[in-house]
Amino acid sequence: MKLHPMIAALRRHKAGVVLIALQIALTLAIVCNAVFIIGERVARVNRPTGLDENNLFLVTQQWVGAPSGDDPASVDKLDNMQQTDLAALRAMPDVASVAPVNSVPLLNSSWNGSLALKPASQLGAGNGRTTYYFTDEQGLATLGLKLVAGRSFTAADVEHRGFRDQKEPSIVMLTKALADKLFPDGSALGKVVYLDGGSTPSTIIGLVDRLQVPGTGSWTNSFVWNSTLVPTRINANFSRYAVRAKPGRLQAAMQAVPNVLYGVNRLRVMDDDSVKSFADIRTQAYRADVGMAILMGVVCLILLGVTAAGIVGLTSFWVGQRHRQIGVRRALGARKIDILHYFQMENLLISGVGAVIGLGLAIGLNMLLMQHFEMDRLPVLYVLAGIVAVMALGQGAVFVPARRASNVPPVVATRSA
Repeated sequence: MKLHPMIAALRRHKAGVVLIALQIALTLAIVCNAVFIIGERVARVNRPTGLDENNLFLVTQQWVGAPSGDDPASVDKLDNMQQTDLAALRAMPDVASVAPVNSVPLLNSSWNGSLALKPASQLGAGNGRTTYYFTDEQGLATLGLKLVAGRSFTAADVEHRGFRDQKEPSIVMLTKALADKLFPDGSALGKVVYLDGGSTPSTIIGLVDRLQVPGTGSWTNSFVWNSTLVPTRINANFSRYAVRAKPGRLQAAMQAVPNVLYGVNRLRVMDDDSVKSFADIRTQAYRADVGMAILMGVVCLILLGVTAAGIVGLTSFWVGQRHRQIGVRRALGARKIDILHYFQMENLLISGVGAVIGLGLAIGLNMLLMQHFEMDRLPVLYVLAGIVAVMALGQGAVFVPARRASNVPPVVATRSA
C-alpha cells in the first residue's frame, strides 16, 4: 500500500489531521506522566514498614498538671507515671506486650538526626541520615521487628531522660540498610557510631531487618529504611505506647485501654484518636497518595476515552465523505480487507506523528514536574509503553468506522456521488 495517495488524501483534511495528532500527543504526554505518578504512589502505599502490623495499635495520651521541667525530680516523676501506665497496660488480659515509643512508621512524627563514624562530625560526608525510635526491652517484640544479627535490648540497657535532654546512649540498634550504608563491608555489629555530631560513642549491639521512618513524603526516599533504635524512655508531659494485642483481641484491647489508663490516673487527656490501630494509621498516612492515584487514573481514562471518541467521530465523517472514492476502489477490484487496511494505515500514520510530538511533550512535562514537585525522571519504558498504547488505541478506535467503510457495496457508493 503506497503512502503517497494516502498523504494526498490527508492534505485535503488538514484541520482534522492536526486535531487528532495533537489530541494523541497531549494524551500521550499526560497519560505517561500520570501512569508514572500512579506507579510511584502505588509502590509507596504498598511499601512494607518492617513491622508485624496485625494486632498492633498505638496509644497517645497527655497528662494534666504533670511536671514540665527537665530537672531530675520532674523527669523521675514523669518516668514513674509512664512506668505505671506500662505496667497497667501489660496486665490487661487482651494484651501480649507493650512498649513506650516516641513514634511509629507512617505516623509523620519523627525525631531525625545523623550517625557518623568519627566523633564531633557535622552533617555531611561520612554521615548517615537517620530517624530515632526510643523504646525499651519490649520494643522489638511489640513492633514485630525481625532481628537479623546481634541481640535485642534488655531491661538493664534501658535508660530514661527528659524530652530536651541531649544525653547520648551507650548502645543502639540499627536497621540493616543503615548499617550497610555506614559499613559496606558488613562489619557493623560491635562497631561504634556517633550521634548528631557528638563525641560519645554508641556501640551497635544488634541489627533489625527493616524499619521504615515515620515520614511518608518524597523527601524521605533517600533514607526511608535508615532507622536507629535507642534503649530509652522519653519523659515528657505526653507519652505514646505501642501495644500488641493477642490474636483476635485487637478491638477488645483498644476499647479497654482508656478505662485502664483513667483508672491509673484520671488527670490525663485522651480523645477519639488517642487509641488507633496501625491499619488506621496506614490508611490515614496514605490517604493523599491513594486519592492522587485514583484522580490520575480517572484523568487517564477520560483522556483515552475522549481521544478514542475523536478518532471514531472523525474517521466516520471521512468515511461519509469518501463514499464515491471507496466505491471506485471497490469497483476496480479492491477487497473489503484492502479498504479496512487503508483506514488503519491512515490512522497509524496520524498516530505516529502524534506520538512523536507527544514524546517531546511527555519529556518536557516530566522535567517540569521534576523541577517543581520533586518527581523522579520518567523512565523510557513508560514512554515506549505509552506510544504503543496510543497507537493501539487508535487502531481499536478506527476499526468500527473502517469496517463500516469496507462493507459499502460498490454500486451504492458510486450512485451516492
